[in-house]
Parts: sequence; structure tokens; C-alpha cells
Amino acid sequence: MKSTQFSLSLVAHLKSIEDPRVDRTRDHELIDILVIAVCTLLCAGETFNDMEDFGHAKHAWFKTFLTLRNGIPAHDTFNRVFAALDP
Repeated sequence: MKSTQFSLSLVAHLKSIEDPRVDRTRDHELIDILVIAVCTLLCAGETFNDMEDFGHAKHAWFKTFLTLRNGIPAHDTFNRVFAALDP
């Protein structure tokens, strides 16, 4: 029987999403934005404001596995990125 390897990492799955933004406008890594957003939604958050607030509340934890080179993205950043993503 053939064995197939599966990655169970949320980060690994989300890294396959193409970033629609131009390089010069990227203050935050797409993976950082997506992981914070998914975690927020899993914890009953619903809005872009919730994503920003959750990111700040869990900043120390997110920093253990995300880059967060410019800190937690603002709610406007979440809004712009999700508006630009191809569903």
C-alpha cells in the first residue's frame, strides 16, 4: 500500500495562497494576516476590528511562529487584503 504524506500545518496550507499586493505596499506578510484572521474566526471573532484586537491580545503567542516584522496589522489592512484576495 502506498503511503502519502500530508501536512497538517495551517501555516503550510495558507502559504499556497498567492499574494495579490504589489511588493512596495507590503508592510505585513500575507501569511501573518491570514493566520491571525483564521485564528480570530475560530475564536468567534467576526470583523476586521476583531482580527486586529485578537492579534494584539495574542501578540506574544503569534510572535512564536509568525514574522510580524511591523507588528499586528490594522483593521484597515485586513480589510484591504481580504478585498484583494481572489476567493
